[in-house]
Amino acid sequence: MSDNCSAVTEFIILGLTDDQTLCIILFVLFLVVYVITLVGNLSIITVIRNSSQLHTPMYLFLSHLAFVDIGYSSSVTPLMLISFLTNKTSIPLGGCVAQFCFVANFGTAECFLLATMAYDRYVAICNPLHYSTTMSSRVCFLLVFISYLGGCVNALIFLGCLLKLSFCGSNKINHFFCDYSPLLKLSYSEDDLPEILPPVSGGSVITISLLIVLISYVYILFSVLKISSTDGRSKALSTCTSHLTAVTLFYGTTTFIYVMPNSSYSTDENKVVSVFYTVMIPMLNPLIYSLRNSEVKGALRKLMNMKHLSS
Repeated sequence: MSDNCSAVTEFIILGLTDDQTLCIILFVLFLVVYVITLVGNLSIITVIRNSSQLHTPMYLFLSHLAFVDIGYSSSVTPLMLISFLTNKTSIPLGGCVAQFCFVANFGTAECFLLATMAYDRYVAICNPLHYSTTMSSRVCFLLVFISYLGGCVNALIFLGCLLKLSFCGSNKINHFFCDYSPLLKLSYSEDDLPEILPPVSGGSVITISLLIVLISYVYILFSVLKISSTDGRSKALSTCTSHLTAVTLFYGTTTFIYVMPNSSYSTDENKVVSVFYTVMIPMLNPLIYSLRNSEVKGALRKLMNMKHLSS
């Protein structure tokens, strides 16, 4: 690094576009998306907490997924909304590092929670007689704890690599939040670890959690095929369709960003995919799990009727 180069203390977020008209349109669009995300996920948490028929492991994990989605979206969306309204969106170096650590933490926790939910469906369909003992309160607590712990560990790995980087000269991040890849491009480092360790860590998280999902669904498929009645098969599969949809959307986009080499996609492609997994998926998850789930819809209607009668 050059001696006459001043160290970077803040970054400029360039955002999705510099077209003012498009910025207004996108601001309104993503503000609506963010409101739906908050309302949808808070509704899921409230309904599950207040409906005794939903006090089961599957809905416990779903409530934690909703909480993680709120944190995930809230780590990114507010700064993106600000960037649509201002000509210059700046964020301190510490704030930038903190933002990405929150994204990595919640994103990793979501990976493990989706894997946990797949395991839960495996036990429910393949070993229904032992479900209550296998998925005891203690086991459920442990699985949720491991999900959050995994998020913290992965975030700390990324944090350690970020702290090894030096930033000097250009401070313009061509993204709508402080993602790792654009930060790495702006940095100066003689150590190869920040380039190697994060993709390995992120790839390991995705690989391990995705393997759990795939193995669980292979066993589920074999168990469903053994069911003689068509109604029995469709009923067993109906409990999995929402989760499979969420898994496909999330793992497809995160694999594109954090596992594939940076040279294989452009910055604009990175932005589009990042918008989808950080902003759109947290909005879609409560819709996916509520619209296709009769128990959640029934509990929501019951809760709304109770509030209507009490008012």
